Amino acid sequence: MNSNLKNVNHKADLCVVGGGLAGMCAAVAAARHGISVVLMHDRPVFGGNASSEIRMWVCGAHGENNRETGIIEEIALETLYRNPHRLYPIWDSILYELIKNEKNITPVMNCSCNDVEMDGNRIKKVIGWQTTSQLWHTVEADYFADCSGDSILAPLTGAEFRLGRESRDEFGESIAPEASDKKTMGLSCLMQARQMTEARSFIPPSWARKFTKKDLPFRLPDMNNTYENFWYMELGGENDSIHETEEIRDELLKVAYGIWDYVKNSGECDADNWELDFVGFLPGKRESRRYVGDYIMTQNDVRSEGRFDDLIAYGGWTMDDHNPGGINTLEPPNIFHDAPSPFGIPYRCLYSVNIDNLFFAGRNISVTHCAMSSTRVMATCALLGQAVGTAAAIASANKISPRDVYKEHINELKQTLMDDDCYLPFNKKEASEITKKAEITTTGENADLLINGIERPVGGKDNCWLGGVGDSIVFTLPELTEINEIRFVFDSDLNRETTGDKGFLDGKMNMCNIPLNAPALCVPKTLVKNLEIELQNENGEWIPAEGIKNNHQRLVKLHLGKKARGVKITVTGTNGNEKVGIYSVDIR
Repeated sequence: MNSNLKNVNHKADLCVVGGGLAGMCAAVAAARHGISVVLMHDRPVFGGNASSEIRMWVCGAHGENNRETGIIEEIALETLYRNPHRLYPIWDSILYELIKNEKNITPVMNCSCNDVEMDGNRIKKVIGWQTTSQLWHTVEADYFADCSGDSILAPLTGAEFRLGRESRDEFGESIAPEASDKKTMGLSCLMQARQMTEARSFIPPSWARKFTKKDLPFRLPDMNNTYENFWYMELGGENDSIHETEEIRDELLKVAYGIWDYVKNSGECDADNWELDFVGFLPGKRESRRYVGDYIMTQNDVRSEGRFDDLIAYGGWTMDDHNPGGINTLEPPNIFHDAPSPFGIPYRCLYSVNIDNLFFAGRNISVTHCAMSSTRVMATCALLGQAVGTAAAIASANKISPRDVYKEHINELKQTLMDDDCYLPFNKKEASEITKKAEITTTGENADLLINGIERPVGGKDNCWLGGVGDSIVFTLPELTEINEIRFVFDSDLNRETTGDKGFLDGKMNMCNIPLNAPALCVPKTLVKNLEIELQNENGEWIPAEGIKNNHQRLVKLHLGKKARGVKITVTGTNGNEKVGIYSVDIR
């Protein structure tokens, strides 16, 4: 660190390196649970592969009712409410304000982590260079979370890591190659296209690659498919996916402009009225260093549903293994190997085996290449980030190591995650003692489901109270009780796929082909919009309390701080459906 340049010192309970969705969720979860966080991010916008700079889809678990909830659902629902036309300036602002609005987070953007100071097997400080201000930033913290994707803290600290593909025999993985190697999945520079009212021409740059139909088996662009995604413009799996990123990027740009030349000028794609709207000059990465934790999750763990005692998140994307040759091979670009959805991911994969205060979350967790081919997708990474941030808060409160959270507080971690609306398969959320002792009556349907601890449809059961405007739920308490908070989980339609017209992805911020008159997104119509709340005083009178208005979120925690003998909750507005759903009401 050059002493002639200024240095800014920070001190926090947790330092998160990397502001993609995993790092964001880690920082927000930790901050909301009361600890101070510095979030060091090397880009000008948050979101990582989902940001406006790269624009990859946020994918997650396949199957009905398997949509990821928690902070990632909060982001998705805020986007449906405020960004119905999928505009990236608004998307960027939603991610930006999620971080800026948390008083316990200090964001340090455009800052690349490049050094550390160690104290034995503990990280004492990380040091980063901020390009925009020509400042060094030094962050001293009790705990560190590497959510950088490329695992920058691994080579800096000596943390154990793996890179490349394991041999088939090492873990008994049937889909692994016979011999281990350093090959990875590749990088992609994505593009977006927009349909216009009249024809648009395209003159390719002289350096663009030339493609013919013969060059693109399994990869032919289809401009009439709103699900089209140019992910297969992929290279770098046979190179060094970290140190050769700049050279790989140059080749990817040749590919991207060459593919668009093929779309516009080959006569094969019915694309006269389509115009190139965006090309990403920052590659999106799929794979590089993976940390080694106390447990390495394998293909076999995925296939057996990951029923771990320390399950703290889940996946459900197929094991989607990309050909390292990318677009340079005429073979299929990827192979989808079956995986159950959901399958559990253990906490022991989220902290270092040899660095005592290091967490990690994202595509870099402790998994084999085969397992990573499923766990790498961003909605899954967001869940992992929320688990890490929550675990860091528990570790900080008890002044213990990440490993000791596993040994001493794993049930607390799981219950806290579920309380924050993270679904943990094969587990149930515990209701408060106040809720357990209450007598529940209702004019709607299935009141007993409000406290069964399962907050989505599972195994053919809806697990949801249904009611319309005017329907109410009454909790009668055995005595006058201090009520600090009421926690609600509403039905945000976890199977939502379309909005407006059938066939348009509702949950995907960035359609790669944007047609004319694309329908707007909308808040799920299954969500409660307005609730009236009344509290019964010691004289039996019902007194109005603060309710919920214009709601567009699934998880709502309403702070009251009043005494009551009863709580009456009445639906007074919906977001469109005649009946709306409530999965949980918990009084504490």
